[in-house]
Amino acid sequence: MSASTSSTRATAPAKIILLGEHAVVYDQPAIAVPVTQRRATVIVEPGRPHAGVILHAETLGRRYLLDAVPADEPLAFTVRNVLRRLGIRSEPDLRITITSTIPIASGLGSGAAVATALIRALSTHLGVRLSPEQVSGLVYETEKLHHGTPSGIDNTVIAFECPIWFRRDTPPELFSVVTPFHFLIADTGVASPTRLTVSEVRARWAADPVTYGRYFERIGTVVEAARLALESGDARALGRLMNANQELLRPLDVSAPANERLIEAALQAGAFGAKLSGGGRGGNIVVLIDPAAAEGVQSSLLAAGAHCVFQTVLEPI
Repeated sequence: MSASTSSTRATAPAKIILLGEHAVVYDQPAIAVPVTQRRATVIVEPGRPHAGVILHAETLGRRYLLDAVPADEPLAFTVRNVLRRLGIRSEPDLRITITSTIPIASGLGSGAAVATALIRALSTHLGVRLSPEQVSGLVYETEKLHHGTPSGIDNTVIAFECPIWFRRDTPPELFSVVTPFHFLIADTGVASPTRLTVSEVRARWAADPVTYGRYFERIGTVVEAARLALESGDARALGRLMNANQELLRPLDVSAPANERLIEAALQAGAFGAKLSGGGRGGNIVVLIDPAAAEGVQSSLLAAGAHCVFQTVLEPI
């Protein structure tokens, strides 16, 4: 194993929950997909002799020495975990620069993407190319710092850069699409209180498990049909199923006026389907479009108050 004498660069995508949020907590499936047009980037370069590892998180405006921060600081934890995994006991002299175009705390997997890019760049620079499965396992350890008991969705979809089928207490399952699907992701500009919405849905389910159990089961049925639509390349069918998923999220009281306003604008502008993504009551919506309609739908979303809108494409592997 020998370290590179030049710089090493690696990137990793964002992710979004396409269908199945909330119901996934109650043993129903969910689908997550990579968002390749928003990425974290890490560059590892040889450092000054005896300087150790210097981390420069440009997006956060932070610069520090590895040995000057606590063991549970996520970036430092990730670096140390890679060094342990590679059997490197003495700290190398490296300069690590981290940038990201993924919004933080937006449900797009920013922390997992940064960890993935960091693990890829650092391990490659030190002479070892880790497999996506190995990278995912290391990212999962970092995710525990962010989320306590993470689902495994973020590290898997980001490390493998392909859609995943997820059901609680079972390993995430990778699958692929046969034709590109074009999406717009629109930020409502309202922070999504995910912990609050999840806890409130749980309270409603506890008070009326029969009614809410039916909602969750119906969402699960929609998600199963959506996987078939993705695998067969049927964008119009997928759009209808996204709309059906949104209809079933409304009785759960997780869709706020900010979400509904953008969803209505997208559908009126000709989108195939639109729904909230993640915790709801703000955050992002995901919109399935014909690429020819992208400009018109994006303009409608911005006119309806979207904080920002960007396009992403789910490509066949």
